[in-house]
Amino acid sequence: MHLTKVYKQHVAVNDINLKIKAGRMTAILGPNGAGKSTLIKLLIGQLTPTAGTVEMNRTRQPGVVFQGSVLDDALTVEENLRLRAQQYRDVPKQRVAELRVQLGLTSFFHQRYGTLSEGQKRRVDIARALLNHPEILFLDEPTTGLDIQTRTVIWQLLHDLQQREGLTIVLTTHYLDEADTADNVYIMTNGRVCSHGSAAEIKQRYGRPQLVLTVAPNAQPTVLATLVQTEFHVTGNQVICLPTDMASAIQILTICQPNLLDFEYRPSSLNDAFMALTGKELT
Repeated sequence: MHLTKVYKQHVAVNDINLKIKAGRMTAILGPNGAGKSTLIKLLIGQLTPTAGTVEMNRTRQPGVVFQGSVLDDALTVEENLRLRAQQYRDVPKQRVAELRVQLGLTSFFHQRYGTLSEGQKRRVDIARALLNHPEILFLDEPTTGLDIQTRTVIWQLLHDLQQREGLTIVLTTHYLDEADTADNVYIMTNGRVCSHGSAAEIKQRYGRPQLVLTVAPNAQPTVLATLVQTEFHVTGNQVICLPTDMASAIQILTICQPNLLDFEYRPSSLNDAFMALTGKELT
């Protein structure tokens, strides 16, 4: 679709082609200023592209969870949801009650939205986005600022919805672990896509596993002599190896085992791949 968005002299999104598979999760990752939020706004129609088109097969308006809330602090959760439901056509009367149960809103359903915790607000924001039973849900950094327990609960809810209802999810996030099970990942930098594939494919293509060897006293020279064909660096009594794959790691362990006190194998991560591609951490 060759999506491009230019603001004066700044190219925020530069000739991007994106395919979103129905019923799957697509994650869009990139450092600050990469163009992620601009791309989401183009996809949902909030911005008009400078060039290119968006083609979407759908029968209902997509659901969107924005970085900031669009709900009224002075209204209760129930009042907010019922008011928003009236803005759609053909939303069944029982839909708000269904979402109350599905997203666990019952204990604070009659509280004013502005009095809720950030995690509770996110649940209500997701409920609002699901009012018209959308086929596709866009999540623009939905869990930024939340603690890990709250993020875990929200993602359990989202995965349950996806599996139960075949929901298509498009996600931008600052937390790489949230994209670790994505069916398709697009990594952006400077307005362009620099890599795409499943999370597993990207980790295999660009990530590097690590094998951390804790070496017995005075045995470091012997261990290092066996690593002439392996990239490594030394930190105190630990030798951090970068084997090409699991088989290479096992071979290193087999040879070095008599001289080791301990070891740890760390599979390649999405963060490793992200660093290799962009030269920076996701912040």
